[in-house]
Amino acid sequence: MAFQFIKYTQPAWYFNTLPRADGIIPTATYHPALLPLPDGIQFNADNSFETEAARNKDIGYRAWHNGFLLKGDKQVVEEINKMSTVSLTDEYRFITKYWGSKWSLFALVVRLLSFKNPFQEIIAFNKGKRIKQTDLYNGLYNWSAYHSFQSTLIQSQPFVTVVIPTLNRYEYLKNVLEDLEKQSYKNFEVTVVDQSENFNAQFYEGYDLKLNIIHQQAKELWTARNRAIKESKADYLLFYDDDSRIDEDWIEHHLKCIDFFKCDISAGVSISTIGGKVSNSYNHFRWADQFDSGNAMVKRSVFKSIGLFDLQFNKQSMGDSEFGIRAYTNGFKSISNPYAKRLHLKANAGGLREIGHWDGFRPKKLFAPKPLPSVVYLYKKYYPEAYYRNAVYLGILLSNTSYKNKRSGKMLLKSVLLTAFKLPLLTIQFRRSLSRANAMLKEGNKIEWLP
Repeated sequence: MAFQFIKYTQPAWYFNTLPRADGIIPTATYHPALLPLPDGIQFNADNSFETEAARNKDIGYRAWHNGFLLKGDKQVVEEINKMSTVSLTDEYRFITKYWGSKWSLFALVVRLLSFKNPFQEIIAFNKGKRIKQTDLYNGLYNWSAYHSFQSTLIQSQPFVTVVIPTLNRYEYLKNVLEDLEKQSYKNFEVTVVDQSENFNAQFYEGYDLKLNIIHQQAKELWTARNRAIKESKADYLLFYDDDSRIDEDWIEHHLKCIDFFKCDISAGVSISTIGGKVSNSYNHFRWADQFDSGNAMVKRSVFKSIGLFDLQFNKQSMGDSEFGIRAYTNGFKSISNPYAKRLHLKANAGGLREIGHWDGFRPKKLFAPKPLPSVVYLYKKYYPEAYYRNAVYLGILLSNTSYKNKRSGKMLLKSVLLTAFKLPLLTIQFRRSLSRANAMLKEGNKIEWLP
């Protein structure tokens, strides 16, 4: 729905696709007549774009990132996308405007290697790079009504289940449970699915919490979360990680968000102590383009409609990403919630680190598949071929340094340069990943269902 060149910078963005569901859908597009901004608000068109389609798509992209919750039915969105075409120059302008000239050059190189017309591409690139890079978050929608909102949902005191899978992290889990003891909202239980090698039942004694402890011998994260969901009787499931810290109003803000926006999922934000830079988008409400199973509240009705987590992701990453895009493509409403935040400590042991990787693109073993087969499985399952390939290749390109250096621009440049040096190894790793992912796709999903 956005510019086509977004496939070079955000290829796995949910909003590159339209939901399969009918009815009202969240969008990142715009047209002054067919899909206006709310409350009569106007964004000034950027006249440095030469085509009307680009000017409108630019407004839609800015509005989406600034918290304007545009929505329309599928027919209207498809009509907008058919009305006119964005020029090649405007595609380069779009990338330069929001990502800078280096990313525009990256797009040019990729397209030249893809045998696009070099004369057209270079001319369009030279014109497009003249646009000035712009701060995307300079027109935030004012959701001040949220602060004075009196939630009838909170007043009704619905029962909540907090789901925590844990593996060899008792030191961190102690702080997690102490934070939950201090919550301002009290009508909840905590289901801990403990997969630790030396299970310690006595650890859970003495906490002022309603605890449901499940000892699971298999180290299977997504089985653990599904088991907790199936054992819960609550209408609201709140997913949390065992190496995190939260404020006292964490549960309250998740419930309030669901009530205020009448949404199905409150997607809390995660502030990581290491890894990539914290996005400015985490500071305000907007459509969610991520689902973090370490910080998200989901209505039970969502699971009843689309199923639980896909067990194909056991011992791998991105099962939460798969659930998030499955919810999106089935028309469920998810809001990124800046007030239900957590501090993610990224413990260097336990959890997925025990399984053998830091993230989907950073396995610990030299000849392990890269990315994890689950990453390829996810992208091939939901995205068009060009977007899937770009998402995989871009992830590989930027992942050849350690996880803790993700915030460093110099280290990312080093990662790009290392790609050429490591190309034979990366080719072997990717082929192994692709082979296993294709086998997973052939086997089909392993989605469990609630009765």
